[in-house]
Amino acid sequence: MIYHQMDENEAAKSLHTNTKTGLSTQLADERRKKVGRNELSEGEKQSAILLFFSQFKDFMVLVLLAATLISGLLGEYVDAVAIMVIVLINGLLGFIQERKAEKSLQALKNLSAPKVAVLRDGRWSKIDSKEAVPGDILKFSSGDRIGADLRIIVFNNLEIEESALTGESIPSQKHSHPILDDNPSLGDLNNMAFMGTMVTRGNGIGIVTATGMNTAMGKIAGMIQTAETVMTPLQRRLDQLGKILITVALLLTVMVVLAGIFHGHDIYTMFLAGVSLAVAAIPEGLPAIVTVALSLGVQRMIRKNAIVRKLPAVETLGCASVICSDKTGTMTQNKMTVTHLWGGGKTWTVTGSGYDSSGDFFDMERKVEVEREKTLHQLLTFGTLCNNAEIKLSGADLIVEGDPTEGALLIAGAKAGLEKASLLQQFTIEKEYPFDSARKMMSVIVKSPSGDRFVVTKGAPDVLALKSDAILWDGKQKVFSGQTVQEVNDAVKQLASMALRTIAIAYKPMKGKIPEKAEDVECNLTLIGLQGMIDPPRAEVKAAVKECRGAGIKTVMITGDHVDTACAIARQLGILSKSTKESEVMDGRRLNELSVKELEAVVEGISVFARVSPEHKLKIVNALQNRGHIVAMTGDGVNDAPAIKSADIGIAMGITGTDVAKEASSLILLDDNFATIKAAIKEGRNIYENIRKFIRYLLASNVGEILVMLFAMLMSLPLPLVPIQILWVNLVTDGLPAMALGLDQPEENVMQRNPRHPKEGVFARGLGWKILSRGFLIGLVTLVAFVIVYHRNPNDLPYAQTVAFATLVMAQLIHVFDCRSEISIFSRNPFENKYLVWAVISSALLMFVVIYVPVFQPIFHTVAIEPRDWLLVLGMSAVPTFLLAGTFFSRKR
Repeated sequence: MIYHQMDENEAAKSLHTNTKTGLSTQLADERRKKVGRNELSEGEKQSAILLFFSQFKDFMVLVLLAATLISGLLGEYVDAVAIMVIVLINGLLGFIQERKAEKSLQALKNLSAPKVAVLRDGRWSKIDSKEAVPGDILKFSSGDRIGADLRIIVFNNLEIEESALTGESIPSQKHSHPILDDNPSLGDLNNMAFMGTMVTRGNGIGIVTATGMNTAMGKIAGMIQTAETVMTPLQRRLDQLGKILITVALLLTVMVVLAGIFHGHDIYTMFLAGVSLAVAAIPEGLPAIVTVALSLGVQRMIRKNAIVRKLPAVETLGCASVICSDKTGTMTQNKMTVTHLWGGGKTWTVTGSGYDSSGDFFDMERKVEVEREKTLHQLLTFGTLCNNAEIKLSGADLIVEGDPTEGALLIAGAKAGLEKASLLQQFTIEKEYPFDSARKMMSVIVKSPSGDRFVVTKGAPDVLALKSDAILWDGKQKVFSGQTVQEVNDAVKQLASMALRTIAIAYKPMKGKIPEKAEDVECNLTLIGLQGMIDPPRAEVKAAVKECRGAGIKTVMITGDHVDTACAIARQLGILSKSTKESEVMDGRRLNELSVKELEAVVEGISVFARVSPEHKLKIVNALQNRGHIVAMTGDGVNDAPAIKSADIGIAMGITGTDVAKEASSLILLDDNFATIKAAIKEGRNIYENIRKFIRYLLASNVGEILVMLFAMLMSLPLPLVPIQILWVNLVTDGLPAMALGLDQPEENVMQRNPRHPKEGVFARGLGWKILSRGFLIGLVTLVAFVIVYHRNPNDLPYAQTVAFATLVMAQLIHVFDCRSEISIFSRNPFENKYLVWAVISSALLMFVVIYVPVFQPIFHTVAIEPRDWLLVLGMSAVPTFLLAGTFFSRKR
């Protein structure tokens, strides 16, 4: 039903209710049975046990479980237990994350009003909001949260704060008149009130038109339920990597076993060697190391005012190609601020933003003293007196209680030293004529210290201009003429062109009895001037947007505000150029006309979307994703939640953000600072590069382990490594340095690169070739060292195997420093990553323990190596890294 087009009688008739008596209790019960309770459904829930076991369906996890079984068959129970612990930890982390991620609907429920005033059986009473049904008559006043979607039938100075639904930075003025528009946006439905929004001024009565999941908020809840959660690029790449690894590992292992049997080795011995290689070829530490790297990134992000709710989120943000950002509270301060004033032909600017009461006034480039500018002084004084807002201290911050527009006038006055409390010690407010959306004005009668009375009126400039017959010009009254009227109109246009919301202020002396009606005082006024205000952009956002552009990331502003306001802020932030083309901006009405497919064709060129609804945000995100973009969506309101969840990464504001937005998000900005996203991008890119580094290290090491065995079998040589040595290298020698690579500092040019292509594989940019070439050489030099020592003394196979073991370990420990850069080992300071230095030292010491401590020698089949053979070990170990350093294998990308 299109209730906004009906008058109150038609709406009541359509809903079969009586505006004088409301519904009967019996009828309300019958409707509740039919439509259900006025609450948000949570959808079908998966049990905790099934959710936990679902964590073990991942391909890599199944590979790990197979590796556990193999290790158990080998009798290596310590190894089996270690792998099982890794699997369980990863499963538990995934379980906890998914349980937390689905709290969005509960947060939405908490926004519903617990009690509402309802007219039942002709009497007003309080009931639980979940008991309200369509057709109920509800009343509400300032401070109340709306309990259901309503068609307003009675209003009195009614304003409702709807930014969580519409993105509007100022409360919406409400009325009861029909709106004949066939397709209005949510923010234009001024005769409707919506569940979960807050009444900031006045009071009213409305007929319930929708409850529960049929409300505007319920539809958002439905979108959250159905919004598709996409795999992150990291998850896709690891899934791809797992499939490649298992295929290659099995093929090579089978080749080794068959070659060994063909050349006369014992079948049982070759079976043990084969399964050892299978375990070695699959880096079971990889998921754990990825988790550790991401967790460490999370800790660094917390220190930079960002909380990561899902571990892959930092990496995903690092490859984002588009950031879709809500304007209000994200790119702006969500604090209306007076920036320009006009009076008597002069325009003044005022510095400072937000609710900071420090600032200076300027006439052109000249700083002025407010006391010396009579028009400016009166404009600020009367704007402070004709005002119901209050400035209060909350901790170290000033906050405004009341209407944000009035708060902006108070702050402007405070910047000139005109505090409301001090003025009220001099002036007495004798009567107030409250703001009314029909009059578009508010007036007060003020008594001055001298005992004189005067009227102060503030309101819409076009209305006050009609009510004024004079203007304050150079400190004197001047009769309105055609020229002055034109000057006022030009001033209004000038401020409007800057997307400033303008408030006019006027006054007149008053004698005699105080009238009861506002119309009797709001006439024959003297216009003082105009105050222009806007929700200003955050100071640091412009630089962040510029840096994102330099990193190949496009910033798109998505807001419920008007087109002019959105464009003005976008120009200030550098999202739009000064010579904006119409094709770069799109409003909600145009979005309604386009399908997702049609939007895809033009979305690349759009930088600002204005007057949008929740459905629009989701459509925009989907269109960009369909174009191949990795989309980050930032926001703070309920209206942002579906798009936040559907985006590749959702970012919520920690201070102004609703619980719904936070629960739907992957990343929460503690300081609500768009610039924090820049730090997250840098961190995300670095983490992904670090993951590539330890994939490179682990796989090159594992390729070396497999190839040394394969080459030996093909050459009819004895086994150069025994199974326990392979497992030791794989779990201990590989593990510590690989984890330390996850702590590596970012390279200098990390924020000068374009985002990775969404389809880029893990082995892109030459990584696969580096793994194979280094792995080949690691295997080759290990085999050469083994052959040299074995041919020198064929009767001492354990000694030759120990030399091969030491060569393999040392080659990997040297190679780990080469993995820090995609250019060459010489391009970075090797001692820069202290964690890596200590990890290498620790792995080397553990190797010496295994070789030289007698208790470990029989377990690992090692013997003490003579000092002269260490020259052979170190010389061979250095070859894989230094032979290829600086060659075309290490081209700068």
